[in-house]
Amino acid sequence: MDASERPRFVIQQHDASTMHWDLRLEAEGVLKSWAVPKGPSTDPREKRLARQVEDHPVDYLDFEGVIPADQYGGGTVIVWDAGTYGNLTERDGAEVPVAEAIDDGHVSFWLEGRKLRGGWALTRFRGEDDWLLVKRDDSEADARRNPVSTQPESVLTGRTIDEVAAEAGEPDEQDDRG
Repeated sequence: MDASERPRFVIQQHDASTMHWDLRLEAEGVLKSWAVPKGPSTDPREKRLARQVEDHPVDYLDFEGVIPADQYGGGTVIVWDAGTYGNLTERDGAEVPVAEAIDDGHVSFWLEGRKLRGGWALTRFRGEDDWLLVKRDDSEADARRNPVSTQPESVLTGRTIDEVAAEAGEPDEQDDRG
């Protein structure tokens, strides 16, 4: 399968009631979605909480701007990373479809993004919505790298979340959070 046929992913930085990163995987005509409060880590030793949220429409892949307060928690969004992904989930030597793997509570995938590359796994660990996002220990793992803080700009426009909010006339909420 060439890159143009692979499913897409996006990670959107979302400044709603709290700052978080939304990981979205294209599957079955929608974006399966998780809110990751601390953002993804490239260190395989770090487990990041990922709360599964409602599926989003595929046309949300390249959304950047300000969301009205009554939709998806409102707030400012940038496309922090984007690209394609490959499904690595297997059972008895056969690939498990992504949507089925999610229903089963464990999905593994290989990201080909502009900021993130390599293998990752999402595993449900308590209740229906709480998952752990973990970087696989592969050639793309790097415990010293922290792209969430060192690469804050959008891969689409080069703007930061604060710049998008300022251009839209949104107040800078970070000053209020202390």
